[in-house]
Amino acid sequence: MHILLTGGTGLIGRALCRSWSAQGHELTVWSRNPADVAERCGPSVRGIASLDELGAQPVDAIINLAGAPIADRPWTRKRRLLLWESRVGLTEQLLKWLGTREQKPALMISGSAVGWYGDSGEREIDETSLPAKEDFASQLCNAWEETAQRAEALGVRVVLIRTGLVLSDRAGFLQRLLPPFKFGMGGPIGNGRQWMPWVHIQDQIAAIDFLLNLNEAKGPYNVCAPSPVRNRQFAKSLAGIMHT
Repeated sequence: MHILLTGGTGLIGRALCRSWSAQGHELTVWSRNPADVAERCGPSVRGIASLDELGAQPVDAIINLAGAPIADRPWTRKRRLLLWESRVGLTEQLLKWLGTREQKPALMISGSAVGWYGDSGEREIDETSLPAKEDFASQLCNAWEETAQRAEALGVRVVLIRTGLVLSDRAGFLQRLLPPFKFGMGGPIGNGRQWMPWVHIQDQIAAIDFLLNLNEAKGPYNVCAPSPVRNRQFAKSLAGIMHT
């Protein structure tokens, strides 16, 4: 299968490339730095700076994960514009490119996040739930999903992955949390009652691979562990792991 990835050099994208390369898939990553793709994603992965470089080469599936990091700095007006453009704007570019192609992929798996639901408090939510609060994260995820779903009008089946907090010792939010816990200074944030829907990177990759091969998959899927934990329990567990 020839798979085109956006966001292929990110945490999830790199792990997908390693997994799918081992399975024998042909992988192309659309990147601002295509010369770095082989080093970051694997020697067999091709990097392109422009979608036009694909020419008429058939593409079987698109994995659309591109987006500037959302939690590593304050959401100033400038930062919000970047977060929006790197997700919604890039997906619009994908749609424009798809509209010019005679051969179209059968499937696009497009990124989103559990932030789509907003702050739901104590309410249990699933894929049928409506957003509880229209904050910026919810608006961003909603616009990202709606843009991706426009590919259906072009004959492309669209799957949306609403991802929780991805746990990995290689990168991501966990790596930023580790320093204070290493020195015994880590703890809960505020009262620690916040729910944390999480997923291990290996489960994240397995879920995307499963959806890639599930012909009837369509629409949103929450990619999270079965049971979220409160922040205080997460902090306690992390501290215990770091000091055992």
